[in-house]
Amino acid sequence: NSRLKLYVDVFTGNAACSRGRRNGFIFTPACFITSEAFLNRLMKGKAAEADGNIYRLPASVPPDSGEQLSLLLRHPDQPDNAKVLKVAIIGAPNAGKSTLTNQLLGKKVFAVSKKVHTTRSRALGVLTKNDTQIILLDTPGLTTPSKVKRHQLEKSLLVDPWSTVKEADLMVIMVDVADRWMCSRLDFEVLKCLAEHPHIPAILVLNKVDLVKAKDRMLDITAQLTCGVVNGHRMRVRPVIKPPWAEKRPEKDSELSLDEDNTIHEDSNKPNSTLSKEQLNVLRSQQGWPHFKDVFMLSSVDREDVETLKSYFMVAAKPGSWQYHSEVLTDQSPEDICTNTIREKLLEYLPQEVPYSITQSIELWQDREDDQLDISVKLYTKKETHMKMVIGTGGQMVARIAQETSEDLSKVYLREVKLKLSVKLRK
Repeated sequence: NSRLKLYVDVFTGNAACSRGRRNGFIFTPACFITSEAFLNRLMKGKAAEADGNIYRLPASVPPDSGEQLSLLLRHPDQPDNAKVLKVAIIGAPNAGKSTLTNQLLGKKVFAVSKKVHTTRSRALGVLTKNDTQIILLDTPGLTTPSKVKRHQLEKSLLVDPWSTVKEADLMVIMVDVADRWMCSRLDFEVLKCLAEHPHIPAILVLNKVDLVKAKDRMLDITAQLTCGVVNGHRMRVRPVIKPPWAEKRPEKDSELSLDEDNTIHEDSNKPNSTLSKEQLNVLRSQQGWPHFKDVFMLSSVDREDVETLKSYFMVAAKPGSWQYHSEVLTDQSPEDICTNTIREKLLEYLPQEVPYSITQSIELWQDREDDQLDISVKLYTKKETHMKMVIGTGGQMVARIAQETSEDLSKVYLREVKLKLSVKLRK
């Protein structure tokens, strides 16, 4: 297991990131660069969690849309001293935003595929633990009008991510470090989003580190995407002698440290609602963003990695009223979850642009007395060749999509789901 091991000197104190215990705090393999003050708060949060507090797990998403709406409208059952944090997860298409959200929630309620634009509209997930509620705003990947037209996408994709950021207390910028083209600089749309809202704290999450073979590249990527500045302090990368508790490896490790002598004083003035041409030109020549508060390096499919990020959110939450009852898992309707899951399978198994042109219509949604949910969905294609692809040889493709979707939905609704799919050519 080639985990990334970093030894980070932060300000005047030391913070270790490894599989080990330091000062009573257990670090999971996710590595991050942060302030000593925050580490102290995080340690206290970990200690408090070990006192026997109970984790509230949402049971499921009700299969009835009326029940789901009733649950969303139910008065929050918040305790005294309630805390809340709204987190907008932003990034280029296919950076792993929905995968991370699913892992944080502990249940797959957002569609995930290897193709871009799986998430077509903004949706939220709700993580409630003890006295804290984290609202995760899962957004479509930031895109451009030309790409919306090319992929036959909804125009809401141009609006949703931007409107989401305005609601957030914290922005999480996700970057796929396994993509050599995307990890060398921040996406221009992401930079525009950050520049529009510099008053909202932002952290950088480098995702898919498990797919990067040369782990020392992570330090270079971090320096590029942060412009060499984290939390207002310059970083410098230099060789380091590994601490005695670190795993012995033949290749050299490096140290990422923050130099107090080069403190960067950020401009506290809030931006105008739109960026000038001059500001946009500056952004186009910029590789990264020098105002990230913290940097995380993780794999969003690894539960241990995600737990560290979850702890960060819990500590960062501020006193405030909950927006939802603790049993709420998402604001999506059960029908939306169904059609999004079908779209996920279409994207997974059909080539190129074919899945983007397919539309869906729910024909039947029946909750039977024996707790089985019967669903019938009709898929419409624009071309006969596309219809044949969806059906597959002997109907194998459409049967596979129906079977896998049924299995996924059963875990969300906590009951047996029988899904019937039919395919029709839209004339």
